[in-house]
Amino acid sequence: MIGNVYPPENQGKGSLDGGRITELKPIGFSGEGSAVTRVGPLFYWSWFRAPVEGYIASHPHQGFEIVTYMIQGKCDHEDSHGTHSIIGPGGLQLMRAGSGLTHEELLTGPDAEGFQIWFEPYLRDSLKQNPACRQYRPDSYPVTRIQGGLVKTMIGGSAPTDLSVDVKMLDIQILAGHEARYELKTGRRAAALAVRGAGSFSTEEDSLMFHHRDFMVIDTVPGETISLKAQENVRVILIDVPENPGYPLYSKRP
Repeated sequence: MIGNVYPPENQGKGSLDGGRITELKPIGFSGEGSAVTRVGPLFYWSWFRAPVEGYIASHPHQGFEIVTYMIQGKCDHEDSHGTHSIIGPGGLQLMRAGSGLTHEELLTGPDAEGFQIWFEPYLRDSLKQNPACRQYRPDSYPVTRIQGGLVKTMIGGSAPTDLSVDVKMLDIQILAGHEARYELKTGRRAAALAVRGAGSFSTEEDSLMFHHRDFMVIDTVPGETISLKAQENVRVILIDVPENPGYPLYSKRP
């Protein structure tokens, strides 16, 4: 296993609506200071919080496939194509921006918390597609029960989320003292964010320790299986993407 841990001080930061919304950015936009600029087609990752509520005014998107996943609180979304949706805890929205749309969002708490994650398709083709938004209920996702925890598949496998990008996204929750195993295939990379707790990613040869809010990028050698071991009760979002998606990617800088 080859991996790196990026604590919060090596991640980008931002705020919106006069500071009512704060962001920690494991992968930021160019110039935002994130140590990681992308992981394959995983282009951007914001972990946002709004203690009371926060409003994000109407703004445009093009090309990218954008996931909003709520941990707690609600996100009220309206866009220029007539979509109005409310995403609650455990719910997910996929916005395939295509040729372009504008949208606005209202976060309501208490303690609204979630992620906005951008995946990069082949932009030359994506920009020719009609934009679309789809909302998915928390109970629409497959859940695998393991000893001391569960693994919820948000993207990939039998999950309903329909991206054109080759992605697998898991929400893994494990009690202290237990573990979950994951096979990361050759030519792929894993990006993982410790949403709660502390633990390690381990193979027979190596161990990568992490704490709350740490961000990790992991590669494996052929034949390795990764074990996620919980030192405390832990919740990790893991995203598995190809290192090379087979098409040119948009250039970014730190």
